[in-house]
Amino acid sequence: MTKFVVEHLEPSMYKWCIIEYTHMSKRVGKANLMFTNVTAGAAKLKSLGDVRKDSIKDIPLKKACVLDPSAKKLLTPKEAKKFDYFIFGGILGDNPQRFRTKKLITSKLKLPAYNLGDKQMSTDTAVIVCKKIVDGTPLGKLKFAEEYEIEEEPGFYRILPYRYLVEKGKIVFAPNLKDFLSKLKPSV
Repeated sequence: MTKFVVEHLEPSMYKWCIIEYTHMSKRVGKANLMFTNVTAGAAKLKSLGDVRKDSIKDIPLKKACVLDPSAKKLLTPKEAKKFDYFIFGGILGDNPQRFRTKKLITSKLKLPAYNLGDKQMSTDTAVIVCKKIVDGTPLGKLKFAEEYEIEEEPGFYRILPYRYLVEKGKIVFAPNLKDFLSKLKPSV
């Protein structure tokens, strides 16, 4: 059975983390999701998947790989069949990227690393895209939007510069995240 492992790398369990983690749990199933390195907020994740305090660096997994935007090789359905565990960095992205998955996970584990294309994705998008590849759909057959725009107040928009999956003509975005982000005070 395929497992998707999210190494929580934020210093706290932020509301946006819970929203994204809830979204990925609904898409891949609680039984297929593991959260590691969870030192705060574990109770909030219990209903979403297997929650572990230990870092992925301390959990020996067989047939595992890391999904890292800076990895040289693209994950294909053929390559995905070799693995039971797919490890992701649960971390808010930066623009431009700082390649923190490489620094905090890939460089610490002696595991194969793959990318999901050359653009940065939200963690929930990356997990959903990986699941589709595991299920046999090549990345090239998936549709994407290169950013997502949220109106926070009339005339003020927040642009999220990440790649998002498009299904049935709609951007796949974590339910409740748009409302959460639109309530944040605009930064000027």
